[in-house]
Amino acid sequence: MVLVPAGRSWWALGLAVMLLALAVWIVVPPPTPLLLDLAVGAPEVSPWLLLLSLVPAGMAVVDARTRRSARLALALAASTAVLASVPLVQFAAAAHRADNAMTAALGEGFRHQPSQSIRVRPHPLIASELFFGLRPAPVRIIRGISLSGGGSERLSLDLYRPEQAGIFPVVVQIYGGAWQNGAPGSNALLARELAGRALVVFAIDYRHAPRWQWPAQLADVRLALQWIRRHGPEYGADVSRLALLGRSSGAQLAMLAAYQPDGPEVQAVVNYYGPVDLVEGYRHPPDPDPLNVRAIEEAFLGGSPDQVPEAYSSASPISHVNHRMPPTLSIYGMRDYVVEPRFGTLLHTRLRATGSISVLLQIPWAGHAFDAIPHGPSAQLALYHTERFLAWALAQR
Repeated sequence: MVLVPAGRSWWALGLAVMLLALAVWIVVPPPTPLLLDLAVGAPEVSPWLLLLSLVPAGMAVVDARTRRSARLALALAASTAVLASVPLVQFAAAAHRADNAMTAALGEGFRHQPSQSIRVRPHPLIASELFFGLRPAPVRIIRGISLSGGGSERLSLDLYRPEQAGIFPVVVQIYGGAWQNGAPGSNALLARELAGRALVVFAIDYRHAPRWQWPAQLADVRLALQWIRRHGPEYGADVSRLALLGRSSGAQLAMLAAYQPDGPEVQAVVNYYGPVDLVEGYRHPPDPDPLNVRAIEEAFLGGSPDQVPEAYSSASPISHVNHRMPPTLSIYGMRDYVVEPRFGTLLHTRLRATGSISVLLQIPWAGHAFDAIPHGPSAQLALYHTERFLAWALAQR
């Protein structure tokens, strides 16, 4: 079917409206869970939005002189292009600041620190991956390795390791999900990417709220770490070089496992947008608050800070930062309306006050769970520095 010019301009207008309805969430705060997903995803698919904005523009330009609908389509397409350019325009400066933060915390020589076996990504942004996704090296995967314990819940973990024989450093990956959702298979692509860089990744599990409340989750993380210490060498894991990596609620658990005085020895912690002060998060939730932070914390801890103050204190990583801690890399999106970026600054300041090594990276355009799209600009920038940090922290010294 051949469209007449009038039809063409209206098709262009309709497409331009749809693209702009997505792109606007790059800058507009999200008031609901559904719109939160759009606000998180829109910046990460901004290269596609920029490219697609050319389609309605090309359709409408022919009729722009004669049809108002075509002129409107051009204006909307241009607006989409401007909004979609925001993350890409900001990327170079954000990458430069991140590199400076790494150098300031780890020293000028960290780039040349021998990593033994870890191979890091060559650049903070690989353009082809923006459109075609990550392409990790082939790795060996074993899913559903059963652990004992965990009450009446069956706990398991997934293993990712390089295909080649050898002994490799360890990353223990802990998923997020408001302490209520998720599984070891969550974020599998990142686990494959890290394993392809010559790491053994154990993606672990924990019991979920509200059925299981704090501190059941931390007990499960400790159980998994004990298992890894005992059985990791059977899978080629060098358990003397072990880092914890968590997202959101998983980052909270990773920090607690590493920061408590009786916790297992770890060489580093990677904190992706984790809550660090649950009392402050409850007293002053984000605005807007699309996920209802107070309800999430009450389900996890069994009440409000006034009802269960001890639980809130013990579950807040910031409460345990009173002496030198393992090196910590924290990454927060500046448009996070679940765990606000101020908590990353709070943790960074407290860690530095104790003499701990702390790196804080802030991504201007990113929202909570930005790495749900693992090939987007935020996830690529975070992954690049995560691999560099792990190569530095897990190097044999």
